[in-house]
Amino acid sequence: MVGIIDTHWSELGELTTDQLTPAVEKLMHQTAKRPNVKYPQFNKVFYKFPSYLRRAAIAFSAGQVSSFVTRYREWQSGIRNRKYAKPPRLNADTGCYPSLYKGQCYKLHGFDRVEIKVFNGSDWVWTAVQITGLRERHQVATNKMMSPSLVFNQRYCYLCVPFACKPEKRKPERNVTAVDLGINTTATIAVVAHDGTVIHRDFIHPGRDIDRRDKRLKSVSMRASKTMGKGGRLHKGFCSKTYEKCRRINHQIGHIVSKRIVEIAEKFNSEAIVFENLKGWKPKGGRKRSNLRQRFHGWLKAKIRNFTEMKWAELGGKVIEVVAAYTSKLAYDGSGTVKRDSRNYALATFPSGKRFNADLNGAYNIGARGALKLVRRNGNEDRSSKNSGRSPRSWACLCDLWARGSSRLA
Repeated sequence: MVGIIDTHWSELGELTTDQLTPAVEKLMHQTAKRPNVKYPQFNKVFYKFPSYLRRAAIAFSAGQVSSFVTRYREWQSGIRNRKYAKPPRLNADTGCYPSLYKGQCYKLHGFDRVEIKVFNGSDWVWTAVQITGLRERHQVATNKMMSPSLVFNQRYCYLCVPFACKPEKRKPERNVTAVDLGINTTATIAVVAHDGTVIHRDFIHPGRDIDRRDKRLKSVSMRASKTMGKGGRLHKGFCSKTYEKCRRINHQIGHIVSKRIVEIAEKFNSEAIVFENLKGWKPKGGRKRSNLRQRFHGWLKAKIRNFTEMKWAELGGKVIEVVAAYTSKLAYDGSGTVKRDSRNYALATFPSGKRFNADLNGAYNIGARGALKLVRRNGNEDRSSKNSGRSPRSWACLCDLWARGSSRLA
């Protein structure tokens, strides 16, 4: 279909979506009223091809060709990422998995077995398939199951079943779950109440998975030095399997950490999960021959935040972001700027001489800023201008919640 649509794109490209599908069918689909078509081989390969699958394939193929034509025109006009970038190629093998309609394409027998209509080479027949694994979304009464897709990869096939989630309205407690994403500790959690009380704190660091990833990345540099020597270039796709494995390990780490964050927020019935706004942040290199820049590349700040937001949204919760400036630099007790230990960067020394975990100090301040943001959003605080003698209101610390609570009592 991609080849047919690409060949006739000069005619089909000007049509609307509703006009394009019947136009393509006139080229390759034989009927009683249309016995002669230009490309009759399609019906010979796919006998009795269902109309809803055929039209889904036409729409997908048209999208592939349209994207290729747009990118190729941009390349011809000089809009390129690199000066000597090669022209884009039209690829038809990109994985088209159309939806399976209930009763016509699949029949679900409980959650143990499903019948799927498949093409066996000569006809479309029903085939019973055993369901070997499930998740928990079908157990929620308010979730509505949508049409699944049969997805294939190199080793497995599985039903990708989307759900329309309508969580019940929550009645949260007056606290927030603050998350400080770091390098020494993947995630530091602090549950902070609106009066400044720290209810719970936790440290999440899947060290075993991180070691597995770092060990593989270290092997890449060793193999590169043996391949190139003192000079030369690596070929395209060098150690691609190793990089793919590391990406999957990072994916797993993101799910492990985000699941634990959501569990803590659900346990304490938090009003929101608070993250630092790290969008656009770029790593800075450390001292000479240090691996700080490489460690920053393994910092899963965006992946953990996105996974957490997806999981927490299914439970009816919300994720908010606060200003990242001075979260770890200011002491949570309001004593001033902390000083990091030169030998152990995870430790911070307050101006009062107190030594404290730097990530936990940052989590306290993140929770305080999140709580104040929620209070201002709900309209429970006077929006007067800030005092010129103090730091900006967005740089609040945990001590500001204490001061607010004591002023209310007074």
